[in-house]
This record gives sequence, C-alpha cells and structure tokens, in this order.
Amino acid sequence: MSRRIGRELCMKLFYQLEVNKDFGKENIDKFIEEHSHENFDKEYILEVANKFIENNEYIDSLIQKHSTRWKLNRIAKVDLSILRLAITEILYIENIPFKVSINEALELAKIYSDNDSAPFINGLLGSVVDEIEK
Repeated sequence: MSRRIGRELCMKLFYQLEVNKDFGKENIDKFIEEHSHENFDKEYILEVANKFIENNEYIDSLIQKHSTRWKLNRIAKVDLSILRLAITEILYIENIPFKVSINEALELAKIYSDNDSAPFINGLLGSVVDEIEK
C-alpha cells in the first residue's frame, strides 16, 4: 500500500473537514468508507486524522506563527490542508523523517496548488522544523 496515496487521501480528508467546518470522527469514518475501494493504509489515515483532531489548536498556532504574511483564514484551504498534514506527521508520526514529510507536502502542492504555494509551504514547514529542533 502506498503511503503517497494515503497522504493524498488524508490531505483531501483535511480539505473536506475544513470546508464543512466539522472535524467529527463520524466524518472521518464516512470519508474512509467512501474511499474503501482504493488501496490505501487506513490505519495511517486514522492515526494522522486523530492526531490532528487532538492537537489542531497547537498545529494551527504553528501555522499562524510561521505564516508571516497571511492569517490562517486567508491561506488557501488546499494549502492549509497540506500544511496540517505535514505538521501532524512531523510532530506526531515518529517513523517518518521530517524531510520526507516536507518533500511529500511539496509534491502535493505541485499537484493541487498554484505555483506560489510550494515555496510558501516549503518555507513555513522549514521554519516549523527549525523551531522543533531547537
């Protein structure tokens, strides 16, 4: 099972939850059920989604702190979803190196965001990692 597919689905889940402004467990379960025909690591998505829900205020505060030009509500929802996914992995998924999380976030940005998003995401995630490593 491809972790990349899991990340992409997790980003889509975060986007959907943000658009609906409902981060309830039943929405996560419904999303997974709707995508059950796809080959992905269900446990990975559940772990990342649950870690984000448990820690969303802290994760969003990191995004806000390191986003010097934009308030959280002004960041494109796709970019916000990518950032939330990457920061959740960086902080709470121990078996994934920081560089992998950042690289995968950039790959998602290249597919789903505009040309300005990848440098923004890269810079913000780099700042978050620098803070964590201190």
